[in-house]
Amino acid sequence: MNLSRAVLTLLVIPATLAPLGCAEDNNATATDSGASTGVTATVTDGTSSTTVQPTTSVSATGTTDGSGGNSDSVTGSTSVATDPTAGTTTTGNETTADITATDTTQGVDSTTGGTTTGGTTIEGTTADGTTGGSSSTGLPVDCEPGDTMGMGGDVEKSYLWVANTNEGSVSKVDTQTMIELARYRTGPLGGSESPSRTAVSFDGKYVIVNGRQSGRSTVIAANLEDCVDKNGNGMIDTSLNKADLRAWDADECKIWSIVHPVKPGDIGAGPRGVTWTPGIWDVNTCTFKDPKVWVGYLPIGNAIAHMVRLNGLTGAVEETVAINNWVAGWANYGPYGAALDKSFNVWFTGLRGELFRINTANNPATFDRWAQAQSVQSYGMTVDPDGDPWMAGCSGPVTTFEPLLNKTTSIANTNACYRGIAADHDGSVWVASNGPCGVAQIDHKTNTLIKFHNLAQCSTPVGVSVDTEGFVWLVDQAGWAWKIDPANPGGMKKVDILGDHYTYSDMTGGQLKSVILPQ
Repeated sequence: MNLSRAVLTLLVIPATLAPLGCAEDNNATATDSGASTGVTATVTDGTSSTTVQPTTSVSATGTTDGSGGNSDSVTGSTSVATDPTAGTTTTGNETTADITATDTTQGVDSTTGGTTTGGTTIEGTTADGTTGGSSSTGLPVDCEPGDTMGMGGDVEKSYLWVANTNEGSVSKVDTQTMIELARYRTGPLGGSESPSRTAVSFDGKYVIVNGRQSGRSTVIAANLEDCVDKNGNGMIDTSLNKADLRAWDADECKIWSIVHPVKPGDIGAGPRGVTWTPGIWDVNTCTFKDPKVWVGYLPIGNAIAHMVRLNGLTGAVEETVAINNWVAGWANYGPYGAALDKSFNVWFTGLRGELFRINTANNPATFDRWAQAQSVQSYGMTVDPDGDPWMAGCSGPVTTFEPLLNKTTSIANTNACYRGIAADHDGSVWVASNGPCGVAQIDHKTNTLIKFHNLAQCSTPVGVSVDTEGFVWLVDQAGWAWKIDPANPGGMKKVDILGDHYTYSDMTGGQLKSVILPQ
C-alpha cells in the first residue's frame, strides 16, 4: 500500500496528537497557578460543569464513583518549561521563530518560520515571496524525502524495533525482507535494563527504547548517515547482523542515553509510555528538524507522575509536566502507555487507571484527566485517526473514548486479557489477545468487532504495530513476530526473533503516520 505525494497536505496543525486487580475510585484535583493571566479552570462531572474565572489562584476538585460511564474531566496545569533554543524570541508563554534568509541568486527570500508551542509546530508556508513549490503546509510537493518512509512516494525502507527484554537489547527488523538486520544494547546492565516500550520517530530515523527497571531511555539511529563516528576511525562501528551485539557504548549508532530520576530497580516507576512529535519540516533539506519525544515515569515519592518532553536528538529535558495526585490502578506504576493524536496532543494512561491528555499547543503544556470505570482495566493504548484514544483491557473489554462527548464506549464481544493495541490508516484497530490467543480486529468507525484472527503459532501476543505500508505486526513474547496483511489475514508470515519480548508501543512509526496522514 503506497502513500501518494498528496498526503503532505495534512501536516497543517491546529493552533489549540490475567486479572491483576481493579482500579479504585479516584479523586482528581488540579491547581491553576496562572490565575493572574486569566486562565479558566473547568470541572466537568458527568452531566454538570462549573467554570471559575480566577483572580489570584484557584483549585478545582472533582470526584467520580467510577461507575455508570461517567467520568471527571479536570483541566489544569503543573509545568516547568525550559527551551534554550538559539535564535528564538520568547514572549509570555509563546515561543516564535522568525527567520529571514538571503538568496544571493534570487534576491531576498522571506520565509516565515514555525510557531513552536510545547513541541507542536505550525510550519511556514511561503518561500521566495511566493509558494516556492510548496504545498499549503510548507512541505514542497516535488520533494522526495527518502528517509521519511513513504511521505514522498513509495516506501524505501521500514523497520520493526523489538525489545529483547531478557537481554537488554533491541532488534532492528526490515519489515519488507523480514530479516533481522542488527541488534543493539539499550544500556550497560544487560537483562536488568528490562527494555519494554519502543517508539519510532515520524521520519523513521530514530527509535527510543525505555528500560522499565533501569530507568533509562536510549535513542538509536536507524541509518548509518545519522550515526556518529565517535572514535574518529573514519567509519561507523555498529551491529551488522542479529548475532553482532556489541558492548555498551561501543556501537556508534547509539545517539544518546539518559537515566530518569526514579528509584533504582523500581520496575513500576518506568519509564514506559512514550511517543514522538515530528518536529519542523525543513524545505531545503527535505527533512524534519528538532523532533521531540515525550516519556512518562514515576519519580521517587510516587505522588506525582512526570511526562517529560525531551530533545529527540540530544535527550535534553525541555519541559516537565507534573501530574499531581497520581492514581493509577496500581499506584506504584507510572504512565503506562502513550500515543499522539492528529493535533499533536499526547494521550497516556495509568495501568488500570486514569486517562490523560497533554495539550502540547499550550506553552507551558497543560493536561486534562478523566477517571475511567473499573471495568475498563486499561493496559495497552493507542489513538485512532479521528483523534480518539483506545484502551485494551486486561481483563476487561476494549474501549474507546470520545473527548468532545465525554463518552466511553465498550466494544461488544470483547472481554479478555488484551495487551498491545494499534490503529491502522484504513479504519481498523488491532488488539493482541492472550486469552483466547490471537488478535482482534475492530472497526473504529462503527465501534464493532470485525473478526478475531487465530494465529498459526500463539503463546503470549504482546506488542502490536502497523507499519508504513499498512501491514500489521504482532510480536509474541515467546520469540517471534507475525506480519499480517489486512487484505489477507490468513496469509500471515512469521519471523523468528530470539529472546523474550515484553514490548509495546509504536514499534514501526506507523501510528504517527496513521493519525497524521489523511484517510
